[in-house]
Amino acid sequence: MASPPPKLPIPGRRNILITSALPYVNNVPHLGNIIGCVLSADVFARYCRLRGYNAIYICGTDEYGTATETKALEEKCSPKEICDKYHVIHDEVYKWFDIKFDKFGRTSAPEQTEVCQAIFHKLMENKWLTENTMQQLYCDTCERFLADRLVEGKCPTEGCNYEAARGDQCENCSKLLNPTELIDPKCKVCKNAPRIRDTDHLFLELPLLSDKLVNYINNTSVAGMWSQNAIQATNAWLKEGLKQRCITRDLKWGVPVPHEKYKDKVFYVWFDAPIGYISITASYTPDWEKWWKDPDNVELFQFMGKDNVPFHTVMFPSTLLGTGENWTMMKTISVTEYLNYEAGKFSKSHGIGVFGNDAKVTNIPSEVWRYYLLMNRPEVSDTLFTWADLQAKLNSELLNNLGNFINRVLSFVAKPAGAGYDSIIPDAPNAESHTLTNALAEKTNKWAEQYLEAMEKVKLKQGLKSAMAISSDGNAYLQESQFWRLYKEDPAACAIVMKTSVGVVYLLACLLEPFMPSFSREVLRQLNMSPDEDLSFCDDKGETAKAKRPWDFVSAGHKIGKPVPLFKELKDEEVEAFRIKFAGSQAERISKAQADAEAKKVADKLKGTKLSEGSSKKKQSGGSKSKTAEDVSVAKLDIRIGLIRKAEKHPDADSLYVEEIDVGEEAPRTVVSGLVKFIPLEEMQNRKVCVLCNLKPVAMRGIKSHAMVLAASNEDHSKVELVEPPESAAVGEKVTFAGFSGGPEASLNAKSKTWEKLSADLHSNSELVACYKDVAFTTSAGVCKVKTIANGEIR
Repeated sequence: MASPPPKLPIPGRRNILITSALPYVNNVPHLGNIIGCVLSADVFARYCRLRGYNAIYICGTDEYGTATETKALEEKCSPKEICDKYHVIHDEVYKWFDIKFDKFGRTSAPEQTEVCQAIFHKLMENKWLTENTMQQLYCDTCERFLADRLVEGKCPTEGCNYEAARGDQCENCSKLLNPTELIDPKCKVCKNAPRIRDTDHLFLELPLLSDKLVNYINNTSVAGMWSQNAIQATNAWLKEGLKQRCITRDLKWGVPVPHEKYKDKVFYVWFDAPIGYISITASYTPDWEKWWKDPDNVELFQFMGKDNVPFHTVMFPSTLLGTGENWTMMKTISVTEYLNYEAGKFSKSHGIGVFGNDAKVTNIPSEVWRYYLLMNRPEVSDTLFTWADLQAKLNSELLNNLGNFINRVLSFVAKPAGAGYDSIIPDAPNAESHTLTNALAEKTNKWAEQYLEAMEKVKLKQGLKSAMAISSDGNAYLQESQFWRLYKEDPAACAIVMKTSVGVVYLLACLLEPFMPSFSREVLRQLNMSPDEDLSFCDDKGETAKAKRPWDFVSAGHKIGKPVPLFKELKDEEVEAFRIKFAGSQAERISKAQADAEAKKVADKLKGTKLSEGSSKKKQSGGSKSKTAEDVSVAKLDIRIGLIRKAEKHPDADSLYVEEIDVGEEAPRTVVSGLVKFIPLEEMQNRKVCVLCNLKPVAMRGIKSHAMVLAASNEDHSKVELVEPPESAAVGEKVTFAGFSGGPEASLNAKSKTWEKLSADLHSNSELVACYKDVAFTTSAGVCKVKTIANGEIR
């Protein structure tokens, strides 16, 4: 099926250009991302189409910059491969959520380079750019300047002191930062401390543009009814005083700077990302300037989360003003606060919360997710997602209110003659003379007017509440009318009630279409109306007078379709299952699922596996130990994932190494290991190991050892290998054993010989998996293994 031709502004019509903040392509979007930008903008775009405005909705993935390079390093692939992979994931998630873009593009497209460089040349011509030397963090280990997102440290903001602030912005307090401002910065790649070096860059002279910018903000924030949080964030920036802002970066993945001196640099993401709105429109239509260079005939509405405000109210407008061209500037900005998850924040970087692909696998329909997120939209303050609240809103508001009203009405109409209307809408002359019906009509008109007022001001939550109030009034109308009695006692009055109620069903399908489009399509199907027809509750002038006469929405004699329930109850046990399933981070959930599957696979194999003769002999000869060990749980062992930060030879013992091992505590532990004969020193550096942490410290040739590195050996002890956790296992994570509960002892009791009893059953199996008896050493990322020693003992 051929795509429709691109829409262009139409003289005499209201032309609305809608954008939402471009989501970073480095991860799967979570529910906070979705409500903060793409879903909110989609609702407004659908509303505009419902009103007959000529509107387009432009969005796409933000693909350049450090976030992508960092993700590429994590996944060991190129930035382009990351972009290709996650653009598809974003596209699929948004399609599932019923987001209807006119164009969902990419900032790595050729149009981005063309438009971005053209704007840069205009700024250079107009002398709004200056060259300057800045100090930037340089990592000697990685031999590169570190872009802001490749640095983490403590936030310098008083009262914040967040330990994992990024070099561009603190995720905790939203303060924009420079990497050199961080306290105790570290390179995200190698974890070493960088040093400060001079580097030349280009800067946008925001102070020189301030008069133009302030004039634009003062006029537009009032005329465009900016949300209060947007005004506050912008004024905070202006109050601090505008400063030069660097627009270039020492990176490879980005739009190249078309300047001989800076040809090895790219544009900073804050500069080029907002230009993505323009370039994606250019990939939508070659006549993009008709949308972006016609401020008298086009209104620009932009949607985003609060951390994006300064880039859209200060940076991007300054960039466009500096070109001297007649750009379509932002008229209205709609900003959301944070949607928090259960007890904490949604976080894409930390994988906390419910993500778009998670929502799909719950089998809860997308219309329910849309409704919940929009009813919980954080318009003026942070709001909280909880599974219990989702359940309450689905069961009470959607199922028992909205779904109940529509199903009662259509099911009664569908009943055969003698009990209903055989699916035919009855005639209802003089409906306005029916007192109860006339009262309902006044209410629906009032709610429709409030709906329009809210939606025009982009108060989406209030618009949704106004629409749902009509459903509540409809239920009360049905109950008060006692239509089931009227059917026998006053058929004319019953016909008025049912024809009016069917009209209210249609009105709800119209008003709720921007919020729950799949719901509206299903209601239209049950009404036997085309889902493709233009829904409308206004007259040709855009007035809501039709809502005053709901009995006129659906004609007498029209035959409806087959009514079916619209929503399904969400039960307590399902809610609890979801709460458990989506606890922790997404990475932990994925790893746990993989680990559970691998552990089960190992256990299944072990059931039918006979230990080697050597192992059997050891078990027999140590029979009394093993028998005694039945009373001692392996959970008493505090085995953790450790990272060897440094290893060197013991100064007074040729066979011993001294290691500094990070086991997730404030300081590394000093550990002495007799591994010199078996493992070269270079292989002991910067590697993950399994560490027994609750042995009593013991001095070994003058150096006290505070833990033991676990290793497997063959039968004659001529070969030794370290027990290796999965590469993605977290440092400090405790190794667990399926079926053994309880916590480790603070220090193993030497008198009861706990370690001696349990260690008799530690071994590697024929699959090279480290085991206690037949139970694998398990982490959230999978099971622990050795390289080549099968059926060896582990100590």
